[in-house]
Amino acid sequence: MNKKVRVLSLLLMGFLTITSCGKKEVTPAEDTEINETSTGEGNQAEAVSNILVVEGNDQMQFNVSELRAEAGKPITLTLKHVGKIPKEAMGHNLVILQEGTDEAAFATKASAAKDTDYIPASEKASIVAHTKLLGGGEEDTIEFTIDKKGTYNFLCTFPGHVAMMKGVLIVE
Repeated sequence: MNKKVRVLSLLLMGFLTITSCGKKEVTPAEDTEINETSTGEGNQAEAVSNILVVEGNDQMQFNVSELRAEAGKPITLTLKHVGKIPKEAMGHNLVILQEGTDEAAFATKASAAKDTDYIPASEKASIVAHTKLLGGGEEDTIEFTIDKKGTYNFLCTFPGHVAMMKGVLIVE
């Protein structure tokens, strides 16, 4: 790595360290299509939507850590990078992993897969779906279906982001 890249990397990491300390704003995902269910006792269960929106910012944070969707129906997921930093320095994606996938091992392999935007080709079988790698101001929408009810981890595979940018998709 040349000296200029090292200096820029150190400056970026210093900036991230300073800006990531503090209050984290969390807002729920947008729900435009809601499928509601109720229990037999008249209590309404939490709403489930198969249209999901997740935002990632320049402080290496997703705005949600839990998503819910209905099994067997198409899921539309939009990732919005609401920051301003380009993808070369602060790229975000959202990768949904198969149940039982070792998240740490997957993230390690992903961090070495720069040529494929941090999606390791050797781990395709571990991936349910993933967005493109995005820079500030960009967004990507994907569609997929999960037939099996369960809990699926999701994460950003840009190097170093998985520590703060992860969550679960609960398919009911």
